[in-house]
This record gives sequence, structure tokens and C-alpha cells, in this order.
Amino acid sequence: MIRSPGAGLTLTLGSAQTLAWASSYYLPAILAGPMALELGLSTRWVFGAFSAALLLVAMLGPSVGRLIDRQGGRGVLMASNAIMAVGLLALALAQGAVTLVLAWLLMGVGMALGLYDAAFATLGRLLGSHARASITGVTLVAGFASTLGWPITAFIESEWGWRAACASWALAHVVLGMPLNARLPKAERALSSASSPASGAPERPRFTLLLLAYVFAAGWFVSTAMAAHLPRLLQESGVSLSVAIAAAALVGPAQVAARMGEFVLLRRFHPLFAGRIATTLHPVGAGLLTFFGMPAAGFALLHGAGNGMMTIASGTLPLALFGPQGFGRRQGLIMMPARALQALAPLLFGLLIDQWGAAALWLTSLLMLAATLALLSIPAPRR
Repeated sequence: MIRSPGAGLTLTLGSAQTLAWASSYYLPAILAGPMALELGLSTRWVFGAFSAALLLVAMLGPSVGRLIDRQGGRGVLMASNAIMAVGLLALALAQGAVTLVLAWLLMGVGMALGLYDAAFATLGRLLGSHARASITGVTLVAGFASTLGWPITAFIESEWGWRAACASWALAHVVLGMPLNARLPKAERALSSASSPASGAPERPRFTLLLLAYVFAAGWFVSTAMAAHLPRLLQESGVSLSVAIAAAALVGPAQVAARMGEFVLLRRFHPLFAGRIATTLHPVGAGLLTFFGMPAAGFALLHGAGNGMMTIASGTLPLALFGPQGFGRRQGLIMMPARALQALAPLLFGLLIDQWGAAALWLTSLLMLAATLALLSIPAPRR
């Protein structure tokens, strides 16, 4: 088993993840409007197709994790590049609702094979219980996915149209993504005995798994809702469009800064400690925004910081609590509810904003506070 991953593995996989997220998860925020306008559809059609893709990600998660447990993630991640490239080309060629939905479903298969869950399972398969630092490093690099992806997508769309933007990202998967994932090490055929659950990961009651499933379901629902609607939500709080966009752009840097802080300041603590902090930052920001008139940028920074730390926790907490044996399959099972709620988040939260305006933050805040209580009920193992 590889004991010392080095910066090369982290940078390679982090760069590939940046491309994967920028060209899939963050695409509708920029292209949903132009797509809907040209195809003669409501934007709800586009977000609905995107939600269907995310539901497919949830359904395929355990099977993808099991596959990575058996054979490692290098080939799986390379396959994700090929499938996402075909899916993006299908989007570029879509002529109506049916072809749009089919293209997004194809994207869903690629996303199931190629986003964080697969990347974390790959690192767990390669590094076992030593994967925490690399998981943090990968999320640190890929935290720039929205910061880089949104401006690039917007620029290509403004110059040559949304179809060219999709085709450009497809080319990037072939030219950049696949070679990057091809550089990953091949996994050994079987995990060594040093990676068994007995090595620092005690048996946990099944209820702990259910609590983690809720925590990440709440976290991903809020993350996806904010990714799809944060500028609009901030406008509902009373700021102008330009201020809302500028504030929302701070989410990416806040994610990266929080992940760096987790790596530097919190790596000696159990991941439960970082997870408990992460779940409190969104409701704290919402409370300061609502009751004390904190600037929109302050809320975006606190939300982004919490979201960045939650992404790390989704990989490190299951690893620390249950051990690396069967990590990929367990990760897929834990994240199934999260991916399902993530799929519904853009549509549901959009409807909530229609009805409640900025008061929709009450729901997301309560979800995250309940997640904090769930994590507080899980005792950290004694060192």
C-alpha cells in the first residue's frame, strides 16, 4: 500500500476534480437560462433534468464504491472523463426536452463515476487510514472549481454561445481530465491487514451510520441549494444584483481558506471536531444576516467556509469512524440520501424562495443545526 502520497497525487487528482466539478455540477448556474431560451423551455426543465442526473448519481453511488473497493479508482475516474465528454457533446447537440434530459442522464453516469465520492474512495483504496491529508488536499485544490468554472463558462457562452461552452468542456475532459486521471497509481489487488477496521477504527453501532447519512444529506441539500440560488437569495435579502453576484463569488475562496485552516489547525483533532464546526457556520451566518444586518459578503464567507469543511468531513468522517475496509461501498451508502436530496434541492429551494423570499434561510439553518446535534451525539474515540 502507498504510505506517502506526496503532493503529486493530491495535485493530480485535485486538478482532475476541479475540471469534473466545473464542467458538470456548476454548469446549470450559468447555462440553464441560455439553454432554456434557445430550446423554448422553462428553466425548470433544465434544473429538472439536472436533478434527474443527481438522482442517478445517488442510485449508482454504492455500486461505484464497491467497484473501486475491488479494483481501485484509476480506471473508473478515466471512464468518467469519457462519459462526461460524450454527455457534454450530447448537451451541445440537444434540440429539445427529450434530448436535453437524455444528455443530463448521461452526465449523471459520468458524475457518479467521477466526482468527490469516487475520488475519496480512490484515495481510501490507495492510502487506507492515511488518506485524510490527501482528501483535504484534493478538496483544497478543487475548491476553485466554481471560482474558475463559472467565469470560463460565462465567457465562452457570451462569446460563442452555450453549445460552444458545453463542447469546450467536453474537449477539456479528453485533453486534460483523462491524462490527469491516467497518472494515478494502480491499486493493489487487496487491502493489507494494516487497513482493517481493527487498526484504529472500533466497531460502531449502525445508528452512527444513519446519523452520518443525515448530516451529509442536510449538508449537501444546503450546499446545492446555495450553489443554484445564492445570488437570487441575497437579492431577496435586499442587496442589488451586482452586490449579490460579488458576494456569491466569495464562496469559492472561503471554501479553500477553510480547507486550508482544517489542514493546518485541525488535522491533529478527530474529524468530528471539524464537522461540528462546519455544520454551525451556515446557521450562524444566516442569523447574523437576518437579525443583525451583516453584509451579504459575510454570509457568503461563513457559508462557504462551512461548506468547504463539510466536503472534507464527507470523506474523512466515515474513514475515521469505520476504517478503510469497504470504504467505497460504505461511502456510497452513506451518501445516497445526500445525493437524492441534492438532486431535489435546486427545484425545492427555488420554490421556497418564491414563497418565502430570504426567509427560506430558516429551513437551511434548522437543517444544519440538527446536523450539529447529530454530530454531538457521536462520541469521538479516545486517543
